[in-house]
Amino acid sequence: MNRAKREIEMKKSCRFFPRELGLAIAATMCAYTDTSLQAQDGTAVAVGQRHDDTDRAEPLFSQPYIDIDEWRSTPARHRYVHGGFKGTEARFSFYLPAPDKYQGRFFQYITPVPDSENLSQGLTGEEDRIGFALDSGAYFVETNSGGRSAAAMPGQRGDPTIGAFRANAAAAQFSRVVAEQMYGGKRPYGYAFGGSGGAFRTLAGMENTRGVWDGAVPYVVGSPMALPNLFTARMLGLRVLAPVFPQIVDAIDAGGSGDPYKDLSPEQAATLKEVTRLGFPPAGWFNYKKLGMHAYAVIYPVTRALDPAYFKEFWTTPGYDGYAPPPSLIDARVRLGTTVASIVTAGEAARMNLPGLRQAGEAKGLADNGWKAHQPSTPVAVRLMKAPGKDVMGGDFIVDSGAAAGKKAMILNCIGDIVLLGQGGEEIVSKLAAGDAVRVDNTDFLASETYHRHQVPPGDQFPEWDQYRGPDGKPLYPQRPMILGPLLARGATGTDQTGEFSGKMIMLENLYDTEAFPWQGDWYRQRVRENLGTATNDHYRLWMNDHANHGDSTRQLYPNHTVSYIGILQQALRDLAAWVEDGTDPAQTTNYQLVDGQIVVPATAEARRGIQPVVSLTGTDGQKAIEAQTGKTAVMTGTIAVPPGTGKVVSAEWDFDDTGTFPVRSDLSKAKDHGDNVTVTMTHVFSKPGTYFVTLRVASQREGNVQTPFARIQNLDRVRVIVR
Repeated sequence: MNRAKREIEMKKSCRFFPRELGLAIAATMCAYTDTSLQAQDGTAVAVGQRHDDTDRAEPLFSQPYIDIDEWRSTPARHRYVHGGFKGTEARFSFYLPAPDKYQGRFFQYITPVPDSENLSQGLTGEEDRIGFALDSGAYFVETNSGGRSAAAMPGQRGDPTIGAFRANAAAAQFSRVVAEQMYGGKRPYGYAFGGSGGAFRTLAGMENTRGVWDGAVPYVVGSPMALPNLFTARMLGLRVLAPVFPQIVDAIDAGGSGDPYKDLSPEQAATLKEVTRLGFPPAGWFNYKKLGMHAYAVIYPVTRALDPAYFKEFWTTPGYDGYAPPPSLIDARVRLGTTVASIVTAGEAARMNLPGLRQAGEAKGLADNGWKAHQPSTPVAVRLMKAPGKDVMGGDFIVDSGAAAGKKAMILNCIGDIVLLGQGGEEIVSKLAAGDAVRVDNTDFLASETYHRHQVPPGDQFPEWDQYRGPDGKPLYPQRPMILGPLLARGATGTDQTGEFSGKMIMLENLYDTEAFPWQGDWYRQRVRENLGTATNDHYRLWMNDHANHGDSTRQLYPNHTVSYIGILQQALRDLAAWVEDGTDPAQTTNYQLVDGQIVVPATAEARRGIQPVVSLTGTDGQKAIEAQTGKTAVMTGTIAVPPGTGKVVSAEWDFDDTGTFPVRSDLSKAKDHGDNVTVTMTHVFSKPGTYFVTLRVASQREGNVQTPFARIQNLDRVRVIVR
């Protein structure tokens, strides 16, 4: 496809993007196609060019104003300052502690996508970012990243660097003006933190500014090859492995066989090996029922728009899986013609407990909370006269007759005969009527599931793709004209990740992350090493955290498998501040190895390093699978070790039936040891035969504070109990 035609296809695709994440991606694909950007202030900005705040003022944000300035008492007494920059949609919120609580720093949260400057208000417990900052002697900064108009829209030229870091940087610098007027003294230290898409934007800020942030904690970080590839691999695994997930999960779980490949078909075994080598954590498959598309609901339409020829060639050209499809692919393909039976309203959807329509990439502050944002009579889904009978998630819903004839939307979910549509779907549903002819077709979505095989990057930075090279180093599969990953990554920030930054950084990756596979932290670490060499340890740490997934939330979907890592993030910010301000070295980078796409860490806390406690739960004989008799006492022993100098154990709680309620706590004052090494023993009587999984969840805290909700570092372990 020539450049002109590709631009047309890109711009057509933009109207299907979820608004917030679509803005960031559209900034690259819809607004420019050369190697430079045109800033909204008229300045030509080369991709990767630094915006050195110490060298020049930011013209676009030269006129700050304050429209709210008041004292508030919740979560602690603080001064709230709200404002923006004249001539822009950029808005900010500052939360400044009383002078006697201030210690000369600020923490700034960088959202995954442009969001509300008031997003953190009302949060409680460990999720309370404002309360944590105030408790840490810091004021808190949050922005809307310049507002929606800061990013490009179809047919416009815009500058994604504004939403990525320039608006955030301007707010950070103006916050110093406010703080110095309030507190006096020297320039406040500043620290940025952001996860997922916010990690991309945090890194962009660190790499492309000077004199703004003294350090940063980016977490659950992606790489230039993450999109769409890691999601296409995940979708491939979800489809091919669906019939055997229970046995795979059981083999990997505590007390299992340890061999997830046992009794798999050749295609299933090859698929599990492929996605594992690309980095999907095998232990993460426990969540297979809830994984879904996540951000791929946004990225898939972009991929289809950028490379439309692929979706035809996949089925017609040798070398692609669809040319000689394996049995599972043939069986999965759906091309169904049917009619609309009825329209499902929001009220009906709520009564049926249908999942809401919020997609990954939509701003949390603006997104639909289930069906609560809809009037009960609002049409939200479609009931079909004939159910597809198979998984058609990601497929096309095409209208052939009626008021919506010619319209098409992506299927987010199909529950029996009820179809929930993605972006633009509500408009289509509002025009449908019973009897309208429609089609369900997942042909293109199935083709996308192996797109990563045709995206082998040049060079040796991504060994995860070596499985797609022959002995001569050449790709085994036909390759597409473009490597999309770097383009999509650049769409979020307008820059490329380089590993070159000023200041200090503690990066967090999670070993159970099913969205941002943890090897990507190692990829960035290698880029830092290329720039800093032997000085890397003076500026950078990478902590790998066990039993933690992607979302930064206290509430875990499966709390018997994963823990919140918010406490690790909070301690990282405090350790970063001590590193910058006092020269106190933080815990060393986690000791790990990258083996065939997987991060492997030592079994003991002392050898593993980082700051997370390590838990081992077994029977009294040290086994991960123990036997017990109905009505008789089962005995379990847990050992908890905190990496030296990083804290004390403050909590140990037990769940006996895999419900995630953790109703029993160990009395740590009676434990055999105290402080950073603790042994706890628990007895339990099971009243019915069966297989149970007992979970021990623990927390450590740097000062041993058992009362504070902040900086509690969690981990867990499980043991299988077979009750006869």
